[in-house]
Amino acid sequence: MGMMLPKSKRRAGQGTTLEGQLLVAMPVMTDKRFARSVIYMCAHSQEGAMGLIINHRAGHITFPDLLERLGITPRGAADSIASGLLDREVHSGGPVETGRGFVLHTADYHATDSTLQIAGGISLTATIDILKAIATGRGPERSILALGYAGWSPGQLESEIQANGWLNCPADADIVFEPDLDLKYEKALATIGVNPSFLVGDAGHC
Repeated sequence: MGMMLPKSKRRAGQGTTLEGQLLVAMPVMTDKRFARSVIYMCAHSQEGAMGLIINHRAGHITFPDLLERLGITPRGAADSIASGLLDREVHSGGPVETGRGFVLHTADYHATDSTLQIAGGISLTATIDILKAIATGRGPERSILALGYAGWSPGQLESEIQANGWLNCPADADIVFEPDLDLKYEKALATIGVNPSFLVGDAGHC
């Protein structure tokens, strides 16, 4: 498995970037890969957009399995750090390059030249070093690991929003790092006072 960071992108214009925000799939989203998805936007500019789905599980692999494949050994089995790793979810970050891993995390972890600070105390690192740090108890306080990402070509995301495919709202770290993936969709909508059962196919912005 490889790890990578998105290329640095120039913003589309002041006030127009969705970088550091959440995208929430609307009911009219017909692509099953994104149904009821919540996406944290890592980059958004005239050159396109990139984000990570934060509420879909990668059902084919566990976090300990991933560490084993990468040759990373956590602390001893009796150690609380290692025990905690057993419960970590591996997320399906999107349909693009599903063999690549991304760690979205709090800003208390920073690796020079490999950590991208996004917004609101949330950063992105895509090197194996952060997984080694997590496995040995030296990682960030809060983090999620995603395989693959969601990507849009120039203007594509804007077109999907115009077509009522997405709702966007500010990212709350408590939602991003919520351990119960099934709650994230409702919690994201609740931040802007939207009840999922009342959603209609109208796009909106908070």
